[in-house]
Amino acid sequence: MNIAVCVKQIPDPAVPGELNPETSALKREGKLILDDSDSYGVEMALQLVTAAGGGEVTLVSMAPNNETSGLRTALAMGAAKAVLVSDDTLAGSDALSTAKILAKSVERVGDIDLVLTATESTDGYTGTIPAQIAEALGWPSLTFAKSVAIADGKVKIQRQTEAGFDDVEAPLPAVVSVTAGVVEPRYPSFKGIMEAKKKPVDEVTAGDLGFNPDQVGWAGSHQEIVEVRAAPAREAGEKIEDDGESHARIVTFLEGLKII
Repeated sequence: MNIAVCVKQIPDPAVPGELNPETSALKREGKLILDDSDSYGVEMALQLVTAAGGGEVTLVSMAPNNETSGLRTALAMGAAKAVLVSDDTLAGSDALSTAKILAKSVERVGDIDLVLTATESTDGYTGTIPAQIAEALGWPSLTFAKSVAIADGKVKIQRQTEAGFDDVEAPLPAVVSVTAGVVEPRYPSFKGIMEAKKKPVDEVTAGDLGFNPDQVGWAGSHQEIVEVRAAPAREAGEKIEDDGESHARIVTFLEGLKII
């Protein structure tokens, strides 16, 4: 079983981010780290390959400045190799352009049975790329998986819903987005970290994947940042005085939030 995992390298969330004053886009200079949400997909892929009795995990990523720090973390977890798309013309790419780039990267790897992604990135939150990758590849799309299993040439998942989960399956190859609770990601060992330094990273450009400069980046984007404003101040919450019946109001409140 050969699995590709789409991983995003992002600015460290622990460090206050900055916006480019000319484009209003997030600055992505310097060292980037592996998005925590993608570590679940990497771990899930490693476990599926082990359960299948063979195969390998390949990482696919798009990042500026040929940055590989986040990729090396995922390689240290156990992935075999990676494809990194890095090109100045990609700056400003929207979700659809990004999905097309990642889909072409998967095709470049070849012989892939399954693509795993997170449900959304920590710094983007569009949540659209997994389905767009599937459409670009012409493969089935299964989303919000809280468990994943492979059997009889099919991928079977439990799809997380507000009310519980749905059992969903599709023939391979397919694209599956996983939730943060699907598995518990392993910590890279010292041996894994050292081995990761030697694992191959295929660094390619948009042109290598068949894209012209006007198809990607700001030129190919179908969206535009027109304004950036500070988030409104959080309003005070509702206070409930205990008059002997306050529990009923709390239950009603929680029901409104669909927590119970």
